[in-house]
Amino acid sequence: MQARSRRSVSLVMAATAAWLGATGLEASAQSFPAKPVRMLVPFTAGSETDYFARIIGRSLSDAWGQQVLVENRAGAGGVVATAVVANAIGDGYTLLMGSMAHAVVPAMHAKLPFNALRDFSGVSLVAGVPNVLVVPPSGARSVKDLLALARQKPGSLTYGSAGVGSGMHMTGEQFRIASDIRVVHVPYKGGPDALTDLLGSRIDFVFSPIGLAIPLVRDKRLLALAVSTATRSPALPDVATVAEAGVPGFEFDTWYGLLAPSGTPRDRTRQISAEVVRILGTAEVRTEFANRGAVPRPSTPEEFDRFVRSEIEKMGSIVKAAGLKTD
Repeated sequence: MQARSRRSVSLVMAATAAWLGATGLEASAQSFPAKPVRMLVPFTAGSETDYFARIIGRSLSDAWGQQVLVENRAGAGGVVATAVVANAIGDGYTLLMGSMAHAVVPAMHAKLPFNALRDFSGVSLVAGVPNVLVVPPSGARSVKDLLALARQKPGSLTYGSAGVGSGMHMTGEQFRIASDIRVVHVPYKGGPDALTDLLGSRIDFVFSPIGLAIPLVRDKRLLALAVSTATRSPALPDVATVAEAGVPGFEFDTWYGLLAPSGTPRDRTRQISAEVVRILGTAEVRTEFANRGAVPRPSTPEEFDRFVRSEIEKMGSIVKAAGLKTD
């Protein structure tokens, strides 16, 4: 009888502990966020990464009733802001709006103040965006013209990007390799800065995120020669793909996604991810994305973790082929 009684007490205690644990997690989820959340952006205000951070940040603020503070920390191709988040407490109150640059920097730098895999937990992919090859109206009239100019004077043409290791840079490098031309890369702190110099004809071409380029193309201030993706963009349906325009097999798709510091409890990243997925499914956000040429790409934290790992391998191959080590 005593043994049976002790077993009964043990079962009651275990059930009570499990119930307390479950209710504790539930209470934690219900109380988050209890204060403002900080979302860091590794590039300048007005950049494509900044755009997605502000869309998601605004929507999260509305849903949570707590402000999501978007903070731009541009520098070193995204390394500055990424390092801040890597060293933050993993509690969900510090997030990073990452981009393809997050998968590039491990291959570009021998020494980094963080590990792009080990120091981060995925929250959700946010968007996929084509880059569009744009030139000044006085420049090349087609991709074939641009390639002919580059081959006539090897090393004389310049192209701009949002910084070393950015998606704009990697698109330009893949284009250079695929078309076997010699061109000079000019890095800027953000995409808008590169487009400003392109408008002034101080550089020759840019692979711009389509959302930044659309207003300039429609106003005829820039000429769109091709989009980087395998299929044409509904935002610029009359613009051919790079593959169609003269570089067979070319394809490059940039991405943006939300990351948290490693150590963030999985139930917390799942909670944030579920809200981001809900936001990406709303008619308002889908319309905003479509107008900017972006495609919503919601995912679970686990799916995003696997995606980042595969992208680091993929970008490492491109960096190696291009010989882009910076240190």
